[in-house]
Amino acid sequence: MILLHGNGESGEYFRHQIMYFSPKYRVIAVDTRGHGKSPRGTAAFTIQQFANDLKEFMDQLEIAKAVLLGFSDGANIAMKFALGCPGRVQALILNGGNLNAAGVKRSVQLPIEIGYRMAKRFAEKSADARANMELLGLMVNDPNIPAARLREIHAPVLVIAGTRDMIKKSHTEEIARSLPNARLAFVRGNHFVAAKNPQAFNRIVDIFLDQL
Repeated sequence: MILLHGNGESGEYFRHQIMYFSPKYRVIAVDTRGHGKSPRGTAAFTIQQFANDLKEFMDQLEIAKAVLLGFSDGANIAMKFALGCPGRVQALILNGGNLNAAGVKRSVQLPIEIGYRMAKRFAEKSADARANMELLGLMVNDPNIPAARLREIHAPVLVIAGTRDMIKKSHTEEIARSLPNARLAFVRGNHFVAAKNPQAFNRIVDIFLDQL
């Protein structure tokens, strides 16, 4: 089981999932390029690049197939990866993912867009502004996955989100509806249900995986 964290975070976000699922799975919490303990490198800072990095990571560890549990941008990475490497995915758990910026509630997305424009303005003069621009850019310019493309993902999928998520409920439902083999669940809480309501979140994920 490979855990993919969200924007600006690290694999430490999943401490409750690591403890819960380790008795059943070999659990690996990956730090995305430029996050946590992973170096930034020189390649593009995009969701597609992160998916490419995941493939290289799995190749190096000789992991032929895995369950991918992705949160937020991690869910978006998982979708991109599944589209490019369908044979490497045993199952997907997509928590709080989105296909495009329009899937995020406007009250959340607008400050992100303003922050991105401001950071972009000063990026050439400030390393901090440049780093902030890259992070915010992931939420402005990515992942841009057409809903119709999700029909290409035939692995079992659990689409799961918080009842008060920053992702629009209708958007989460569209993702689940567009996937041929998906189940949909909502957990009481906000965008960060895996960390803030782990008991309920883990139970739903565990039931899903037990039924594969």
